Amino acid sequence: MNSLIDAKLTEEEFKNLFVSTTSLIFDQIPIPINFVDGNCNEVFMNKAFLNYLGLELDEVVGKHITEIDPLVRLPIVVKTGRAEIGQKHKFKDGREVIVHRLPIFYGSKIIGGIGIILIDDLNYLYDLAMESKLINKLMAHKKNKAVDVYKAKYNFDDIFTQSIQGNDCKLRAKNYAKTDFTVLINGESGTGKELFAHSIHNSSSRKDGPFISINCASIPKTLIESELFGYEEGSFTGANKSGRVGKFELANGGTIFLDEIGDLPLDMQAKLLRVLQENEIQKIGSNKIINVDIRVIAATNCNIIDMINEGKFRSDLFYRLNVLNLNIPPLRERKEDISLLVQHFNTALYQEFGIDKKFGNDVMELFLSYKWPGNIRELKNVVTSTAVNSLDINVEVKNIPKYILDTMNVQERNVQYSQENENSEVIKKDNSIMDTIQKREEKLIIETLKSCKFNKTETAKLLGISRMSLYRKLKNMNIESEKDL
Repeated sequence: MNSLIDAKLTEEEFKNLFVSTTSLIFDQIPIPINFVDGNCNEVFMNKAFLNYLGLELDEVVGKHITEIDPLVRLPIVVKTGRAEIGQKHKFKDGREVIVHRLPIFYGSKIIGGIGIILIDDLNYLYDLAMESKLINKLMAHKKNKAVDVYKAKYNFDDIFTQSIQGNDCKLRAKNYAKTDFTVLINGESGTGKELFAHSIHNSSSRKDGPFISINCASIPKTLIESELFGYEEGSFTGANKSGRVGKFELANGGTIFLDEIGDLPLDMQAKLLRVLQENEIQKIGSNKIINVDIRVIAATNCNIIDMINEGKFRSDLFYRLNVLNLNIPPLRERKEDISLLVQHFNTALYQEFGIDKKFGNDVMELFLSYKWPGNIRELKNVVTSTAVNSLDINVEVKNIPKYILDTMNVQERNVQYSQENENSEVIKKDNSIMDTIQKREEKLIIETLKSCKFNKTETAKLLGISRMSLYRKLKNMNIESEKDL
């Protein structure tokens, strides 16, 4: 029996092992390399790395890696066990590098991580590539390459949560990925429904097949049938001479994600029901039946039961879609995730734009008190805007968007009022808060539309929301044209 294999390494033994042996090996290598333990405390940094940072070994050993490099992503790699290969990293002094970040496993347990700098001068590499016209060649190759399959962009490692509700939802989604049944995802706008849909596909047996995403609310009613099912040559005036392949046919062998399914017109709901029942489609202008092998994932922020009672959604389609149901909780119900998400968005800002900001306790307390009606999407936008607008490295409360500060003042006044009245008055508090938020939002949208001369693309860009979200909000406000302002 091999005593080395059977040995049980403690964290202290792990540190001692690296300190005593790695210097003999890695100090001879001119590539910067460092090691951290399972708690992300620095265990060893070779001479090349120390020289790169201008530090001594005793200045780094034992310190948490974020004390040496505040926005390093190695702690994320150690936490998730997912390596990051060939990623861009920017140090505080502006130097940009390409790095590998690798977890260290002992059996099934993660006991540490390795950081390796591969290229320490991206500007030189870029100049070299431009001189050799390598970039132009790569771009031309990419342009000419035939793309015949759509891929999902996210997986479960891209869903950041540390709350019980978030982890329960994530675990349920992972179980759903093991099956081939239809999934209906419910959740408020901005909770991450699309991330879950991508992740379910990428963890399923269909991961090598296409992932087709379509937003039912963004397509005009007159075009949605041709978009979903395609059409034959000459089917109608203005049709493409060669016809069109629909989204369901493109998704054959993979997954189709129908976002905002509640906005699907009733006549199209009947056609979708047939697809789910018979696994077949028929193009516009064709008598040919096409068999398809697809998994459907649908998502909505609407209350489908209410829509059924109002005659706006088919009950038979709902029961066909609602085989597996995934309810994503809003951010206000999983506030434990707020600090993790702020850290993630802040790190992304540093990695992509070199914006290095710190969010103090007073700002985080405000974030925890706010209800986040726009959920994770709103939090991301607020973190971005406050980090950009803060002139100092420390983000202050005054940098928080005014509409949030105004809302918090309304909340404080209502809390004080509710304490002086019976519990029945507390219900009115939430209503007044939401009314205030909605009125301020509508006023902001109208003012921005006017300043942009009703240019919806520019308006959505200034508001920091997608065009589809703007269209949906305008629809709820009964604004169809400039004359409605």
